[in-house]
Amino acid sequence: MPVPYPQEFRDDVVRVALNREKGVTLAQIAMDFGVYEMTLSKWMRQAAVEDGEKPGVTRSESAENTELKKRVRLLEQENEVLRRAAAYLSQANLPKRLYPLVRELAADGVPVAVACRMLTLSRQHYYRWLSQPVTDAEVTVAYRANALFDAHRDDPEFGYRFLAGEAETAGERMSERTAWRICRDNAWWSAFGKKRSKNGKRPGSAVHDDFVQRDFTADAPNQLWLTDITEHPTSQGKLYLCAVKDAFSGRIVGYSIDNRMKARLAVNALDSAVARRGDVAGCTVHSDRGSQFRSRKYVHALHRHGLAGSMGRVGSAGDNAAMESFFALLQNNVLDRRTWATRQDLRTAIVTWIERTYHRRRRQLRLGRLTPIEYETTMKPAALAA
Repeated sequence: MPVPYPQEFRDDVVRVALNREKGVTLAQIAMDFGVYEMTLSKWMRQAAVEDGEKPGVTRSESAENTELKKRVRLLEQENEVLRRAAAYLSQANLPKRLYPLVRELAADGVPVAVACRMLTLSRQHYYRWLSQPVTDAEVTVAYRANALFDAHRDDPEFGYRFLAGEAETAGERMSERTAWRICRDNAWWSAFGKKRSKNGKRPGSAVHDDFVQRDFTADAPNQLWLTDITEHPTSQGKLYLCAVKDAFSGRIVGYSIDNRMKARLAVNALDSAVARRGDVAGCTVHSDRGSQFRSRKYVHALHRHGLAGSMGRVGSAGDNAAMESFFALLQNNVLDRRTWATRQDLRTAIVTWIERTYHRRRRQLRLGRLTPIEYETTMKPAALAA
C-alpha cells in the first residue's frame, strides 16, 4: 500500500495547479511535483469540496466523524471501569487500594489514563507503585547532595572540589566530576565563581551527541538526514521554513512552513519526511541546538519513528554546513529575488522552487551532474544491492 502524501504537500501542489499560468497543463504540474495526473485531479476535486464548490464529505466532517467514534469508544471504556470498580470494591476480601484494578484493566485493553481519571488516581503514583519506588542510585545521589549542601551552606566560598573533600570527610566519597554535576544541577556556585553572562542565559544543553562530526556523506538513502529552520520577512510578517534533507542525494524529503517558529514546525517537517520516505527506522537526523530540536515533542517524534538524533555544537555553523548550503541556495534563488507582499506568495514560490527546480532541474557537481531525483533513481538499486 503506497504511503499517503502529507496534507501540507497536497495543499501546496493544488495551490500551484489552481494558480498555474495559461498554457501550463495539469500533466506538467504533476510531473514537476512527482505525482500522477490522476492523483492531482483527485486532490483538486477534494479541494473543490472543501471550498463548497462541489458536494461531498470535507476533511473537517471526516475528522468530526472520527472524533465521535473515539468519544463513543472512550465512553465504553469509562463504563467498563465503573462497572469493574463496583464489582472490585464489593469483595470484602480484597484490599481497598485500586492500583491492582488499574493493572487488570490495562491488561484488558483499557488505557491507564482512562482508568486513573475515572478512579481519581494519579498516573505517576500508579507507575511508581508498579515499579521500584526509589532506585539505589537515586538514594546514593540524594545522600551525596545532602553532604554537598551542608558543606556549601557552611562555607559558600568553597567550589565543587572543596565541597567534594568536605563531603568525603562526612562519609560520602565521590569523584570531583560527580560533585560538579550535582552542584551544577542545584546551582550551588561558589561566591567567588566566574561571572555569568550579562543576560544570565546559557546555551541549551544538547539532547543528543554529535554522531556526524561534519561528515555529511551517506552510502544509501535514509541513512543521514539534515534539518534546520530558516526565516524570511514579508509584508504580513515573517515566514518560517523547516526542511529535512537526505545527505545521500541532497533531496528535500520533508518540509513544513508556518508563520510561527514553534516545536510543532520541526515535528511536522519530520512527520512529512517519514510519510514520504516510508520505512526509515535507524536513520540519523542531524540538527543544531535550536530549542525546537531540543523540545520534548521533537524528541518524542524521533523515538516514535525509530530515528536517531544528532546535534552539533553551539555557535558552530560548520557542524550543519550541508543544510546551511541549501538555505543559501534558497536565499539567492527565491527569498532575496524580490520583496514579498504576502506569506502565501512566498510559500508558493518556495515550494515550487524546491519541487520543480531544485529536485528536477538543478544538476549538482557532487552527484555527477545529476539532479537529486535522477541520482536517487540511478543509484538506489546499487545501494540496495550493496
